[in-house]
Amino acid sequence: MSEYERTHLETELNSFTSKNFVKPNECKNIDQIRFYIRELCIKIDEYERRFNYVPQSVYSLLANYNRVQSNMIYVQFRNTYDQ
Repeated sequence: MSEYERTHLETELNSFTSKNFVKPNECKNIDQIRFYIRELCIKIDEYERRFNYVPQSVYSLLANYNRVQSNMIYVQFRNTYDQ
């Protein structure tokens, strides 16, 4: 895969995520975050199958969603058992 093709894929995927996804820190609840994580995993699988390449930025975005999800789960746990 050429550098041009990689750049094009990265641009295409970044455009898709910016149009269709809310930033991780702006998510309101855990179900919303889980939805975005699932959609990103589907996109990653698709890109691996079709192009045998996934831009690093997608993995970074996925890591941010996972971080926010972990924080929300921790806060829920603490609120439930810290009484």
